[in-house]
Amino acid sequence: TAIMCLLCPTTPLSQSEMNGKYGSSYAQFANNENKFDITMCQAPCRAPCCWLGSMMCLCPVQIYMRHRALNHVHPGSGWSHYICCQGYYGGCCCLQPGNMCESTCPHCCMCLEAFCCTGPAVSATSIIMRNEYGLGLDNDDIRLIRCTNCLMIFALCLSCVARCTECEGDDQVAQVCNILADVVFCCVSGCMTAQTHHEIKLRERINAPERHTMT
Repeated sequence: TAIMCLLCPTTPLSQSEMNGKYGSSYAQFANNENKFDITMCQAPCRAPCCWLGSMMCLCPVQIYMRHRALNHVHPGSGWSHYICCQGYYGGCCCLQPGNMCESTCPHCCMCLEAFCCTGPAVSATSIIMRNEYGLGLDNDDIRLIRCTNCLMIFALCLSCVARCTECEGDDQVAQVCNILADVVFCCVSGCMTAQTHHEIKLRERINAPERHTMT
């Protein structure tokens, strides 16, 4: 993670990066001055237990984190505000957020989201906090997201080349790149999860005296 922070560029998001369902969901935060308390590159050192736990049990942790984030924004609401990926990425054909039985069976829907759409699930929970507190993108966010996307695309291209050619060793190279991309994805997802978890705990400590006074 530290190496990626050094190698990947931190230039502002380009217009092309703000296009599409994933890009547009982050574009709205590009110019926000407020930031998370810790950056994604700081997360492994500042929240090591959460980072390691997220990498080891990435999908189950996302279920817990979504519930935690939703109930931070809407205290005591349970799963009543849950929809698939919180609607940030739109839908596909007949699969549309809010129309997938989330209200009647939120636990099953969240399990499917966490295990089948892990990347968007991680990002959606982070965006909940960004929306609530107007948190923008810091340099580490841009670095790591770019690096992860580039590695995934590179691994996909190598896999396609390996299937279309008969060069000796190309399958092994593609397999190594796929493993590397998966490891990086888990590391970066762990960083984002730990960053979000740290922010929730921090905000709850800040807001606790206010809530206590009001009650």
